[in-house]
Amino acid sequence: MPPRAAEARPEKNTTEATRMTIAFTFPGQGSQAVGMGKALADAYPTAARVFAEVDEALGQKLSTLMWEGPEAELTLTENAQPALMAVSLAAMRVLEEKGVRVKREAAYVAGHSLGEYSALAAAGAFSIADAARLLKIRGRAMQAAVPVGEGAMAALLGLDFAAAAEVAAEAAQGDVCQAANDNADGQVVVSGAKAAVERAVEIAKGRGAKRAMLLNVSAPFHCALMRPAADAMAEALARVEIHRPIVPVVSNVLASAISDPDEIRKRLVEQVTGTVRWRESVVYLQRHGVTRLYEIGSGKVLTGLVKRIVEGVEGVAVNTPDDIEKMVAALV
Repeated sequence: MPPRAAEARPEKNTTEATRMTIAFTFPGQGSQAVGMGKALADAYPTAARVFAEVDEALGQKLSTLMWEGPEAELTLTENAQPALMAVSLAAMRVLEEKGVRVKREAAYVAGHSLGEYSALAAAGAFSIADAARLLKIRGRAMQAAVPVGEGAMAALLGLDFAAAAEVAAEAAQGDVCQAANDNADGQVVVSGAKAAVERAVEIAKGRGAKRAMLLNVSAPFHCALMRPAADAMAEALARVEIHRPIVPVVSNVLASAISDPDEIRKRLVEQVTGTVRWRESVVYLQRHGVTRLYEIGSGKVLTGLVKRIVEGVEGVAVNTPDDIEKMVAALV
């Protein structure tokens, strides 16, 4: 947490009305890339210390893997999840050092799937080290929950969530098949048993989907097949102290804001098998006065989705030193 003395500095945009227009968001799996975070570490000692802290917490040179690859190893769920969090929190610590305060600037934080852990760490709910260890456990447990080749995920493009959910239900035929990610209007991902997901692809094509295609993923995330992983996370989260976040976090499974530590723990467990309600989360933020979403971390996926979800809300990706300096100039 930043020292309280720093909050007494002169402020440029500190009215309640201004604060209520901003939320900080954090990317999920799929935004990883070899080299991510290296420019931050080279430019800012504070960022380098975050990467070293994550390496120490995991007993693994994750930063070397992030910066040098190989890509196939970085993409493994157990590596990609803590790595993406590390980039997000490295950027956040630099922003804090330069005077950007989560409590002062942001009305809410939110993250896509694993990004919810990044959001919670940014808001002080748990430490970076705890977030790294939890995400390592989460990644391993999600990968181990279903034998390779038995599960699948597919993107159904051009169908709204209700239509995609109907397709999944029809395709199930006794197997697990459910809408896993509601990313934006016309961009829904279904997850479950491989045969059922393959049926969903064919059904969706007959229901007017612009495209329906299997995704290159290692496991069927965010569906009932992930129950063993949810149990593992319940056990892991029970051992971690969760503080009340300094600003509310918009829960993936609720698409609404929460702050109670016990509820945060409960919803993180539910998130493993539940739908990532990202579209509704962005709508929630808009309805509560947010007009700008800063995406803190690797890539620009969430920034691109904003344009497809709501009008009048600006997405700003922050992942390079130049991005950080521009954000500081705008807010401090």
